[in-house]
Amino acid sequence: MSKKSAPPAPALAETVVPRPHHANHRQRLRARLLEGDGEAFADYELLELLLFYSIDRVDVKPLAKQLLGDFRSFGAVLAAEPQRLEAYPRVNERTTALFKAVREASRRVVRCEIVGRPVLSSWSRVVDYCRACLVDAATEQFRLLFLNRKNELIADEVQGRGTVDHTPVYPREVVKRALELGATALIMVHNHPSGDPAPSRADVEMTIEIRDAADKLGIALYDHIIVAKSGATSLKAQGLL
Repeated sequence: MSKKSAPPAPALAETVVPRPHHANHRQRLRARLLEGDGEAFADYELLELLLFYSIDRVDVKPLAKQLLGDFRSFGAVLAAEPQRLEAYPRVNERTTALFKAVREASRRVVRCEIVGRPVLSSWSRVVDYCRACLVDAATEQFRLLFLNRKNELIADEVQGRGTVDHTPVYPREVVKRALELGATALIMVHNHPSGDPAPSRADVEMTIEIRDAADKLGIALYDHIIVAKSGATSLKAQGLL
């Protein structure tokens, strides 16, 4: 019997090859960062620095540039699904774990700006936090910010993940979780991967449904914020809540 031919391998990025002086290049780039020149770094240089710690002994500049070209932004590279990233030569679990850790670290840094403070007195920071959490996600995510009687953040939880244009949300589950945490107010947040933060009719209807369910139990819905690459929309500011 003739052997069955193997299926063609998926098209991958150009193989990253070693370059003679890549070790010195790494040292120079690290030195620039340590000397306080971080803000002057191009995105591909900052991405190179991250790749140094997960890919050994090769020049990763071509890979950094290709990732930025394919994903269109630094944040989108860090937020990419591991399966997509690992389709590139030399990108492995070390790389995807590092990217996830950096992204989570940045989220927590921004979160520190709103924890322990009345949320309504620092609204711009709340919006910044929401964007940091969701703006580069490839699929829709629905988050809830739970507040206490002092309007301080007591929990921030992902309530659902969906497709590129839909996330299932169940008002009963939202209210149930608020009661479990002893929250007296909520802020709803979700993203539009399409890039347009304008609310859909379904967004508005779901917001009203959750507001009415929460109100019956003495829980206030302060706002529903939609974030996207082009900006953020507050349903309350739009007069839709």
